[in-house]
Amino acid sequence: MTTDTKLYEPVKEVLDKLRPFLLRDGGDCELVDIDEGIVKLRLLGACGTCPSSTITLKAGIERALLEEVPGVVEVEQVF
Repeated sequence: MTTDTKLYEPVKEVLDKLRPFLLRDGGDCELVDIDEGIVKLRLLGACGTCPSSTITLKAGIERALLEEVPGVVEVEQVF
């Protein structure tokens, strides 16, 4: 794990703001790593098997992180 410590807290804060929306649909996400601005997330519960999970990841979570956390360049899903 090569977690970028200066991005960890801001990324965690954004994920905590988004978490209620994921939980409402029976899912969640886990922050696995941050490496050179690439945030690696694991989708859990219903989000892990949902056909719309890619849209949730890119259009929802990634967009929010890019807007709110300078230094984030991409979000990747890990399994």
